[in-house]
Amino acid sequence: MALSSMTGFARSHGASGPYVFEWELKSVNAKGFDLRLRLPQGWDELEAFAKKRAAELLSRGTVYANLNVKRANALSTVRINEEVLASVVKAATQLAGRIDAVAPSIDGLLAIKGVIEVVEPESNEAEDKAARAAAALAFEQALGNLVEMRRREGATLGQILGARMDEIEKLAK
Repeated sequence: MALSSMTGFARSHGASGPYVFEWELKSVNAKGFDLRLRLPQGWDELEAFAKKRAAELLSRGTVYANLNVKRANALSTVRINEEVLASVVKAATQLAGRIDAVAPSIDGLLAIKGVIEVVEPESNEAEDKAARAAAALAFEQALGNLVEMRRREGATLGQILGARMDEIEKLAK
């Protein structure tokens, strides 16, 4: 009888378009099978696929699967929100006549929330779809590595148990 451990660890890396991603799978003992996924926002469509594939290959253990995604070579730009800045300057001008205060500095104005906005580059739907497909393949790879690690650990445990059983048999005689 081939033994398979319930504990294991596997990782896989991948890249597609502007995305770089990494799967990390950890498996621990449990009576039944449970896959707990942590996916970045916008990558939820991988959940059904991952649960189906993991359930096909594993029957026991709790598996924690974490997908980390980074957008490589995507430079964010800084933009000044002219409407907010104009409102702040108008308010400062109105207050200047009523109170004795130093005029606001440029760095002070730019430090006000909403004046400066960081704009992320637009995503490309085709690139996003290709990246999710590549991430699914990387999950397959990590899952295969996890299954193999559990089999190797199970084989090692089987050898240890076999040796102990032989030892018990000798002692019983």
